[in-house]
Amino acid sequence: MDLKQYQIILVNLDPTIGSEIKKTRPCVIISPNEMNKYLRTVIIAPMTTTSKDYPTRVKIKHNGKTGWIVIDQIRTIDKQRIIKVLGSLSSKESKKVKEVIKETFVD
Repeated sequence: MDLKQYQIILVNLDPTIGSEIKKTRPCVIISPNEMNKYLRTVIIAPMTTTSKDYPTRVKIKHNGKTGWIVIDQIRTIDKQRIIKVLGSLSSKESKKVKEVIKETFVD
C-alpha cells in the first residue's frame, strides 16, 4: 500500500484505553511521505462526525458528510491496522491541518 500524507484511510483503532478514540473509523495520515515509505508505522489523526468546535479540530467534508480531524488525538499506528484508503484531503484542508498542528504543538 503506497500511503501518502493527507490521505484519508479506514483504520481499526481497537483496542483502546480510556478516552482514546475507538472503533474502525476514517483517519488522516499526518506523517510525511518519507516516513510512510520506509517505516512499518504511520502517524494518524482520527476523524469523528460529532465534535464541538475545538481549536484542535479541523472541520472537513468527506463523502458528502461533515467530519472533524481530531488533532488532539494524534497517534502512531502499525500499517496492519489500515483497512483501506478512502481518499485525500483537499489542498485547502491540508493547509488547515498544518496550521492547527503548528498552533497546537509548535511554540
